[in-house]
Amino acid sequence: MTPFSLKIVTPDGVRYDGQAEELVVRTTTGDVGILAGHINYVAPLGMGEAAVLVDGQKRYGACIGGMVSVVNGAVTLLPTTFEWADEIDPDRVEVSREKAEEILQNNASGTTDILLAKARLKRALVRKSVYSRKNR
Repeated sequence: MTPFSLKIVTPDGVRYDGQAEELVVRTTTGDVGILAGHINYVAPLGMGEAAVLVDGQKRYGACIGGMVSVVNGAVTLLPTTFEWADEIDPDRVEVSREKAEEILQNNASGTTDILLAKARLKRALVRKSVYSRKNR
């Protein structure tokens, strides 16, 4: 496959800057795959797995919010948060999942707490799914 320039930048800094053969990310309207020669494109990111093919090897990351752009063949991923599978702490994910479920099961939780807990649960499930791919 023909490589293209990929940069992954979060508010905390550059997470990747190099060549890739393929990028698959979750946008707010579904998954999008990007290969070399993709047309210019901009889309808001949803919450999901990102798969990056580098030197024939897939790397997975938890990609939450932000945007993706393709400009003249250069791809920039600007997520709010991004964690590679091997950086995810499964114990921390489990604690977050449990706290979210506890709030959701509490009948006294307010609307805002429920909405925040649903988002927290979704993030935890995405991170757990990505972590499970770390040895693939």
